[in-house]
Amino acid sequence: MSQEYIEIRGARENNLKDVSLRIPKRKITIFTGVSGSGKSSIVFDTIAAESQRLLNENFSMFVRNFLPRFPQPDADAIENLSMAVIVDQKRLGGGAHSTVGTITDIAPILRLLFSRVGQPYVGQPHMFSFNDPQGMCPECNGIGRSRCVDMSKALDMSRSLHEGAIMLPDFAVNSFDWTMIVQSGSYDLDKKLSDFSDEELEQLLYAKARKVETQFGGKTVNITVEGCIEKFTNKYIKRDVKTMSERTQKRVEPFITDGPCLLCRGARLSQAALSCKINGNNIAELSSMEVGRLIEVIKEIKDPIAAPMVKALTERLQRLVDIGLEYLSLDRETDTLSGGESQRVKMVKHLSGSLVDVVYIFDEPSVGLHPRDVHRLNELLQKLRDKGNTVIVVEHDPDVIEVADHIVDVGPFAGSRGGTIVYEGSFSGLLQSDTLTGKHMKHSMPIKDHFRPAKGKLSIVDANLHNLNNVSVDIPTGVLTVVTGVAGSGKSTLINEVFLQKHPDAIVIDQSAVGTSTRSNPATYTGIMDDVRKAFASANKVSPGLFSFNSKGACENCQGLGVVYTDVAFLDNVKTTCEVCGGKRFKEEVLAYKLGGKSIADVLEMTVEQALSFFDLKEVVRKLQAMSDVGLDYLKLGQPLSTLSGGECQRIKLASELHKKGSIYVMDEPTTGLHMSDITHLLAIMNRLVDAGNTVIVIEHNLDVIRNADWIIDMGPEGGSNGGNVIFEGTPKQLLSAKHSLTSKYLSR
Repeated sequence: MSQEYIEIRGARENNLKDVSLRIPKRKITIFTGVSGSGKSSIVFDTIAAESQRLLNENFSMFVRNFLPRFPQPDADAIENLSMAVIVDQKRLGGGAHSTVGTITDIAPILRLLFSRVGQPYVGQPHMFSFNDPQGMCPECNGIGRSRCVDMSKALDMSRSLHEGAIMLPDFAVNSFDWTMIVQSGSYDLDKKLSDFSDEELEQLLYAKARKVETQFGGKTVNITVEGCIEKFTNKYIKRDVKTMSERTQKRVEPFITDGPCLLCRGARLSQAALSCKINGNNIAELSSMEVGRLIEVIKEIKDPIAAPMVKALTERLQRLVDIGLEYLSLDRETDTLSGGESQRVKMVKHLSGSLVDVVYIFDEPSVGLHPRDVHRLNELLQKLRDKGNTVIVVEHDPDVIEVADHIVDVGPFAGSRGGTIVYEGSFSGLLQSDTLTGKHMKHSMPIKDHFRPAKGKLSIVDANLHNLNNVSVDIPTGVLTVVTGVAGSGKSTLINEVFLQKHPDAIVIDQSAVGTSTRSNPATYTGIMDDVRKAFASANKVSPGLFSFNSKGACENCQGLGVVYTDVAFLDNVKTTCEVCGGKRFKEEVLAYKLGGKSIADVLEMTVEQALSFFDLKEVVRKLQAMSDVGLDYLKLGQPLSTLSGGECQRIKLASELHKKGSIYVMDEPTTGLHMSDITHLLAIMNRLVDAGNTVIVIEHNLDVIRNADWIIDMGPEGGSNGGNVIFEGTPKQLLSAKHSLTSKYLSR
């Protein structure tokens, strides 16, 4: 069969300069090039957008009103498209009711299995669903958590009742409630709580309400007494918060925490569902096992009725294992997964589908993967291709680029200096080419030979959160520390949760979005805009408010949006450029005011690089230089922040925090979305931060960053329950000889 191609002619989205391309169908094509070169403009804004637009046109007008709207991409022609499936890194949301089991469609098969072969028989599959009123735990409505007393704050076990062991409000020594409890039981008031017997503690804390006779002003009176935790729970937790005064809420809130539901113990299901077992396990116990272990347990089910379900379950679970997610459990909530994990879970979902001749589009699928797991990813991409699909990948990782059947290198640089195709062809051809990607594929950085000495240390002691096993580790201050380890080994738990709880003042630079509004842009986010408005105002002797498209200066026709949405009764909302301001967002008279020959709209159209040569205001230049230093030269000052990628969001945060001294910086995989040639820049910034007296802690898989650390903390050895230990601490040089570390093996390649 002769090779077919997806044809693109004259693509001009964003910075593309009349790009024409042929992408081979049923092959793996990988797009490379520096950040901002135009890869995403070709793959997402041209191919994916057109494919989705054509797909949506098959629906009736009524249905189309509910679908996202895709404008026609700016290109002369896009031909031979198939349906596109986009597997991106957007985090999987879904709230408390969405888990790995529900999103991968493994949970329904498990429920079916229990309804057929579980003993005793409980009922249909929906009886095992925590999203169904009949299956959910009635106490917590299927969420598995409920508000309860924070015991660490409520009691001091090292004190006696006389010394004020009960620290809850209303129970101060000699207060009315304290006296009632003390009189109602025969407690030794000078005995430490830690020496109380189980029965005494149970009585003191959880005794149900009962009548007790007591002497009051010479008379015998009946009073109601209950345990202190029981009383606090009934009085403050079971009551509707709205009925309490703000003062009361403030007083009791510190003693309340979110804990496992007391009835289902966090299992989310009704008692009936939990009583039904297969080989001694109920459905909640299976859902909380790590996938790697769960497969073994499922294979043990020999009942002939269960055979087809066992087969389906093992196939799907095996796919999670194959992609390196064997450490996840089915009850893990989807909004706790990282971007890379979310993307891999979505991949598993598509692998179990039976679609062929589809275009699968992946956005940096290697994010969050240790070098050890990249080959697993490559095998998945090849499986998708071998089923007869076209696979298109935007990627920076050399090990992924290597499996491409066809490579398109976009460049030569970013922004207005990019937008052209600088190489098309095979991997071996790329290595011979003179492009930035070709050059950097051939060289890796050497390991650092001198390391900064630590100035002090920040200690983590006996950390047990999630899969951490009593981890105690010292993070050196005043140096660059890189935390490594396979996905799921506990890196994020250790740093982003345990460490940051102890150091809430640390500057965290992660990949979460910086702004969702179309009105925020790099100029407003970094604070440049205020200085620019003042400069325009003083040069023209007018009010600074005129130079804001959110204020006095906004074009009245489009309210400063630059576009107008027209509602056509039965058609899609049509977005057109505002004809009054021509998309410039400002009133005509505002555009007449100039600074250095440029209007405010001209300034917002400038890239960071152009603005650097235009402005001489000290503060503006400093902020622009910081953006240039983190590799965002190509961003326009007026580009809406809602259009930035995760890696770009992270770098713009980094730029706005660069000037601080003596702080702790925590970075979560800062190389995401960065081309090999930009990593040198990033390392220079990290080193500059450390040299200025900061402590920099980076979670990272990129080997060049690891080679340039002063200190390494390697977590592992594997993910999930086989991880959670510190398996190495030391310099990169010492790591080379740590043969038990997976990271060491890849570092010495």
